[in-house]
Amino acid sequence: MPELPEVEALAQYLRERTVGRVVTRVEVAAISALKTFRPAPAAVRDGTVTGVQRHGKWLDLAVATPADGELHLVWHLARAGWLRWYDALPERPARPGKSPIALRVGFDDGAGFDLTEAGTRKRVAVHVVADPRDVPPIATLGVEPLSDAFTRERLAELLAARNQQVKGLLRDQGTIAGIGNAYSDEILLVARTSPFAPTRSYDAARTATLHDAIRSVLTEAVTTASGRPAAELKDAKRRGMRVHGRTGEPCPGWDGTPCGDTVHEVSFADSSLQYCPTCQTGGKPLADRRMSRLLR
Repeated sequence: MPELPEVEALAQYLRERTVGRVVTRVEVAAISALKTFRPAPAAVRDGTVTGVQRHGKWLDLAVATPADGELHLVWHLARAGWLRWYDALPERPARPGKSPIALRVGFDDGAGFDLTEAGTRKRVAVHVVADPRDVPPIATLGVEPLSDAFTRERLAELLAARNQQVKGLLRDQGTIAGIGNAYSDEILLVARTSPFAPTRSYDAARTATLHDAIRSVLTEAVTTASGRPAAELKDAKRRGMRVHGRTGEPCPGWDGTPCGDTVHEVSFADSSLQYCPTCQTGGKPLADRRMSRLLR
């Protein structure tokens, strides 16, 4: 799933290529992806792109339209969605059916993009709204972790609000916007903490360490992703992971010094997490989460 660094890079990529361009094509190929019906997607045709923003893991294409004023084409790529950019958009229409294409958008210079989704579970979400806050998941987003509002004090408040597993807090979009499964694994390695640590067990020192880890991991990932073509972002993300997706490989260490242990995994019904026992859990491997207790 694309997370904050990749979505921020996609926003930058689209901003450089679409602002000032006129939308000439909007074709919905997967009706399941369209979550609003008024205004219709066709309402953004003949409008001029005025900006591209990121809201958590959501992308927002702002379009000044002749008839409806400013509209926002907003989408979430979910777990298996992606954006495919074309310098010359295929002339053939995007047809409903077995194609992975969910939406096709074209501009007056002949360029454009497809929103695609692999697999059979279709979760890509596309909205056309007058205000991005009209999309409920955007309206309820938590604090942006790279914003000035995300201070150590703010993190301490979030940790203390209710007792839960720290990995769950990091992934909760209503608490902290933009972090998902992959980057929460990376943050918890750098913070040297168990993914199952209760949030109310964090004192000031551990909170500061976690805050620094969130900032450093995301800042590094945004820097790495910035300026890359959309087609390269997935591979760049995979290469940059220390523990996520690296079960059985040597742990590179929370500070870049190999610790001598290997990356372990805990599997769930439809996902998994990766961690290093030496760096994060005092050398104790975590049992399958369906049977284990919380490790502090």
